[in-house]
Amino acid sequence: MIVRPHQHWFRRLFVWHGSVLSEILFRLSLNLAMSVVAILCFQWYEALGVKLTLAPFSLLGVAIAIFLGFRNSVSYARFTEARVLWGSLLIVNRSLLRQVKSILPQRPELAQEFAALLIAFSYCLKHQLRGTSMREDLARLLPNHDLKSLESSASPCNRILLLIGQWLGERRQAGEVSDILFQSVDQNINQLSSVLAGCERISNTPIPFAYSLIVHRTVYLFCSLLPFALVPDLHYMTPLVSVFISYTFISLDALAEELEDPFGTAPNDLPLNAMCNVIEINLREMNDETNLPQRLRPDKQFQLN
Repeated sequence: MIVRPHQHWFRRLFVWHGSVLSEILFRLSLNLAMSVVAILCFQWYEALGVKLTLAPFSLLGVAIAIFLGFRNSVSYARFTEARVLWGSLLIVNRSLLRQVKSILPQRPELAQEFAALLIAFSYCLKHQLRGTSMREDLARLLPNHDLKSLESSASPCNRILLLIGQWLGERRQAGEVSDILFQSVDQNINQLSSVLAGCERISNTPIPFAYSLIVHRTVYLFCSLLPFALVPDLHYMTPLVSVFISYTFISLDALAEELEDPFGTAPNDLPLNAMCNVIEINLREMNDETNLPQRLRPDKQFQLN
């Protein structure tokens, strides 16, 4: 995720990193080439009586703008929901550890053991959503026998939830947690399950492909034919105007595609590494640990991963 300090409006015009311009530059160059072709071939296809007017492009442009706006709204809603879910994850983790420390004030080793399970769940969820290896992060948090069971599990995050539930059940059987407190803590564990299900829903259910495809095709067909409609009136100014209009439509299409999967590693995706880092720091600090991990900060490009 791009995290930038406030900038003057003029400097922001030339910001490169974090914009989609780097991704669509080749596509804009193709539109520029089509504009040059339209200028060179203008007299030839005008002699044939072929003439495109701006009227159909104006109507089509309005329709495309509406569909692109709707698609961007849907993509941003997915991004916002994902951020709310990860915010809830932090809240629930804090609440769970606070409850355990209040219930077992004389057993700090148990609170540390429980915090390790919660931290492991956060890192495991991050890796599951991004499809990356979780072994390095989990190896420093969990014992070997739990790590082996996670590696062989089809749903490692759900397995960690099971370990958290078993930990709580053992405390109940030992008489350290009453039935009322057990139920209260178990409700917060259910909230972790809801966060997991919500993230899996976003990750596994993309925007319907047919809808994205028709918008994508229409945008590129519109941008490809636009220079031939502009050239009768604009002549040598056609490349400038055509590329500017195409930049608006193509960049909105590219941005919607990027925000559709908020758990990736693109510049505008959620900074899951930083969120896991914050959760770990919070829980370890609640256990009065002093050897805390260093808080992740934006890099030189003002980006958090």
